[in-house]
Amino acid sequence: MEHLENVTGIVAALDRSNIDTDAIIPKQYLKSIRKFGFGENLFDAWRYLDHGEPGQDHSKRPLNPDFVLNQARYRDTRILLAGDNFGCGSSREHAAWAFRDYGIRVIIAPSFADIFNGNALKNGLLPVVLDETTVARLIKSVEENEGYILTIDLPSQRVITPDGEVFNFEIDAFRKHCLINGLDDIDMTLTHADEIHAYETRRREEAPWLFTDL
Repeated sequence: MEHLENVTGIVAALDRSNIDTDAIIPKQYLKSIRKFGFGENLFDAWRYLDHGEPGQDHSKRPLNPDFVLNQARYRDTRILLAGDNFGCGSSREHAAWAFRDYGIRVIIAPSFADIFNGNALKNGLLPVVLDETTVARLIKSVEENEGYILTIDLPSQRVITPDGEVFNFEIDAFRKHCLINGLDDIDMTLTHADEIHAYETRRREEAPWLFTDL
């Protein structure tokens, strides 16, 4: 997993609450279990004017000009602002994969659905919780200032505005460590490879009959 430490980039805003995972990545794209290739289908039903299906040439589909991520000023978005209860609905991990594949590394909202929050953290996507008033202020700044940029400093757990205003956020210490060091669950297991190998060797000596080929 690619490590995440400091993110500075263009911010886009979806000023709505209860954005569910079916809106983030519709169900027809869940047939693949690869962790890549979903970025072009992020917010598919909002982003395009037609109905999408896997295998299409999405570059030829008609775009919805009113959708925020289709606007030129937000084309290189790395940080997304949104409303309360972000990522509600079904527990599809593909939602986190779609954000990562698109290039968005941080989502800022007043609250996140628990399963989406966990999936995000395990896939290199940082969910930042700030209070509703602060999020509303940031959304207003984004809408009024083209090219609005934020810096998210994960080690110090701060969101920093262009004029130097700072907002602190909380994150689980273990998940913070994993993000900064680029460790997913498999990577974390492999950090104990020597201990696992030692246990397997000892177990073969203690109970050899368990390892006998039938």
